[in-house]
Amino acid sequence: MSEYISFEQLAKSANEEFAKINGKTLSPKDRMAIPQQIMPTGEPKARARQMSEVALGYTKEQAIVEANRCLQCKNQPCVNGCPVNVPIPQFIAEVAKGEFKKAVDIIKTTNLLPAICGRVCPQEKQCQGLCTVGKTYKDAEKAVSIGRLERFVADYERENNLQTVPAVAAETGKKVAIIGSGPAGLTVAADVRRAGHSVTIFEAFHKAGGVMIYGIPEFRLPKAIVAKEIDMLKQMGVEFKTNFLVGRTGTLPQLLKEQGYDAAFIGTGAGLPKFMGIEGENFIGVFSANEYLTRANLMKAYDTEKACTPLYKAKHVVVVGGGNVAMDAARMGYRLGAEQVDVVYRRTRNEMPARREEIAHAEEEGVNFRFLENPVKILGDETGHVKGVEVLSYELGEPDASGRRSPVAVAGSEHVIDCDAVIVALGNGSNPLMVKTTPGLNADAKGHITVNETAQTSIEGVWAGGDIVLGAATVILAMGEGRTAAASINEYLKNK
Repeated sequence: MSEYISFEQLAKSANEEFAKINGKTLSPKDRMAIPQQIMPTGEPKARARQMSEVALGYTKEQAIVEANRCLQCKNQPCVNGCPVNVPIPQFIAEVAKGEFKKAVDIIKTTNLLPAICGRVCPQEKQCQGLCTVGKTYKDAEKAVSIGRLERFVADYERENNLQTVPAVAAETGKKVAIIGSGPAGLTVAADVRRAGHSVTIFEAFHKAGGVMIYGIPEFRLPKAIVAKEIDMLKQMGVEFKTNFLVGRTGTLPQLLKEQGYDAAFIGTGAGLPKFMGIEGENFIGVFSANEYLTRANLMKAYDTEKACTPLYKAKHVVVVGGGNVAMDAARMGYRLGAEQVDVVYRRTRNEMPARREEIAHAEEEGVNFRFLENPVKILGDETGHVKGVEVLSYELGEPDASGRRSPVAVAGSEHVIDCDAVIVALGNGSNPLMVKTTPGLNADAKGHITVNETAQTSIEGVWAGGDIVLGAATVILAMGEGRTAAASINEYLKNK
């Protein structure tokens, strides 16, 4: 575990580096010598009991110093790694000069949600994974911190009230229905509305934002930031209809045929939790990560006086899984009052799909990782409440189809972890409601809606994107799908 460095220490170091480079013309060698700027965070033991944001953001000096590490490569490999093709070198060049508003305006030519993407995108696997600086160091973690710079300029714009409403073309008289207000739906709404079409977003929950509201915790993505981005769409003229479950409140064919929508986009996400199929999963105290996080994020379970749902009190929480959602659930456990949180994962740390930063933050906050173990049975007491998990130990065998080494059970290694809550974080499937209530809408064997290269479905005038097409993916990949769909929708309506 890395040693915690305080905000004051990091700020002092950045000021010293800023003084060294300020006003100087830097060679590529000079830029490579600039130390990477560490993101300040709250003190681990204190923040583990707080819902406030863990990462505190760069100071101005840190942002400028970090931006000056960029080599401004002519071939721009980082852009190729971005699903929405943000002009990364151009915006970083403005940050390096202290022109923060110009920087965020450049980002917004292709991405209207930089404050969100800067916080939750897996940059290390995308833009930063292709960064020349990281490749020169032969260490992707030493790449220019593109995501942190994106977050900084977006926050600077919002905190200084510099946000401007994107221009909207003349009204076309065409109507577009968007089902789901997650990252894919919001991206489509922005691009289609900018073209002058009337846009209505239908959201099943009482608040808009999709996974960014119900799934990603406050300590990683403050809800006020999501609300601000949604408010920007409202100012552009996008209409939101909440508490409207398409497939129950009304169907997609009804929207198209009876309410006169000229096109529709399905961005309902992947919200059907997967369980293990083992004995004891029906005991009180077993939750899907979806339910656990939704109760905390959307319904504020941690605020016992104002919560819209009761808090399930547990002293020892076991989380099953190794992805980002598992990290979110484990860290939420402490914030909901747990005294101990264990993450059970059947491979090793090296195979965990979660972001390294999220794993490190969880470990700093006291989460205990139990690698090479997997549940085979959940144990309950005479009242039907969870009292423990029986697990098997594993060894790593040969790599599977994805290249990760397959876990092999160790015979006779069963043992019990005493606990009073189990959170299952093994991913989500696709809710079949849209396909079942929309004749002619095709899906694959896993329930993912099938689309062509422009995100069109099997029904004319209907597009789909995000997790309902990809399976559980990332915010920025969903946004990339949304941009593709929006361009196709705009072309379709232009010719209709």
